[in-house]
Amino acid sequence: MCLSIPGKVLSVEGDKAVVSVGGTRYEASLQLLDDVKADDYVLVHTGFAIEKISEEEAAETLRLFNELEDMNKEEDGDRPPSGND
Repeated sequence: MCLSIPGKVLSVEGDKAVVSVGGTRYEASLQLLDDVKADDYVLVHTGFAIEKISEEEAAETLRLFNELEDMNKEEDGDRPPSGND
């Protein structure tokens, strides 16, 4: 399974962008996209911006990621220790 993460483009220089994902900055290649500018939202996968998306799509995706993380934390809390720690 492949996973891409939505990020906000902070700056563009040539075919590279600085993208914010949850407040952490990453460099992403723009070689697969045209016409990307600061304040756009993109999906980032393995260091490449692969698709432009709307701010609403980015927010909804991040909300779902957070929901999954919360569910995993709850599930982990219900498990007895494995003894492998």
